[in-house]
Amino acid sequence: MPFTKIAHEMLKEGAIKKSANDPNATTNHVNGVGTVWLNTTTGEMFVCTDATTDANVWSNSGEGNGVIEPIPVSLASGGSVSTQGDYKVHTFTSSGQLTFSVADVPVEYLVVAGGGGGGGGSYAGSGGGGAGGMLTGSIGVTETTYSITVGAGGNGGVENNGGSGENSVFSTLTAIGGGGGAVTNYGQPGGSGGGEGSTTNSAGSGGAGTAGQGNNGGDTNGAFVPAYNGAGGGGAGAVGIGAPSNTVGSPAHGGAGLANSITGSSVFYAGGGGGGGRSDGGASANSNGGVGGGGNGHVTNPTAGAANKGGGGGGGDDASAAGGSGIVIIKYKFQ
Repeated sequence: MPFTKIAHEMLKEGAIKKSANDPNATTNHVNGVGTVWLNTTTGEMFVCTDATTDANVWSNSGEGNGVIEPIPVSLASGGSVSTQGDYKVHTFTSSGQLTFSVADVPVEYLVVAGGGGGGGGSYAGSGGGGAGGMLTGSIGVTETTYSITVGAGGNGGVENNGGSGENSVFSTLTAIGGGGGAVTNYGQPGGSGGGEGSTTNSAGSGGAGTAGQGNNGGDTNGAFVPAYNGAGGGGAGAVGIGAPSNTVGSPAHGGAGLANSITGSSVFYAGGGGGGGRSDGGASANSNGGVGGGGNGHVTNPTAGAANKGGGGGGGDDASAAGGSGIVIIKYKFQ
């Protein structure tokens, strides 16, 4: 019997499904294997060769040679996995491994390093910690396992400068840890630089930030003894604020971080720590940390940078606060 005659008889019996579109892997026809699907727009025909609920295989038997197969649920494993529509998001709040099961996958990334700790020293207006470096963009990955490093925040200084944060790493990308805030003179360099301290008669400056990752720490603007405030640490979006010289109680806020929407909602990361004040000056020195997890600077009660945001720690007098840990987030289209 001619093919056209066979097709006509099948159409009469309802054995051929007609549609203006191609079938897909989730097309579950009641007739199962052997069902013929006719695309009335293109004239192509498909035959169901594997009938598994929501994972059907339709082989092209008409014009063309395409095969419609199920799309894998995930192309990678590792971290905390969530779904955003057609995208998978792998979030690492601590170091781990990310394994891709297919090659040549384009991914979006957010890599934030640990923030620097605030400085802390007796009768010292200490600088706030710089935010961890922040990297965003897209990159191609291969079928392999990547080691993910999430940097820890730097320690708060005890009669010393704050410690610098640790780097965060994904593939060829390295976000630099934030610089520690200074007790005297110079803030430490980093992803964003630590704020300058204010207790010496020598000129200093905020720590240098890394180009493309953050900003410089603030300067005290020539504020020498008896100045009362250290400068704020730099953030991913702005430099740290330097207190006006010899001004009691003048705040020196941390630099602002930057917003990123890789998780599906806008979140700020990498804010600088606020500068601290001197107790002998009677300064309130309540300096805010930069938006994005920066810790507040204070004479006696500075706060730490936020965990997994890479914020710098607040500076203080006898007290200081640690920087916040970083984060790595990877996102890719899976269907």
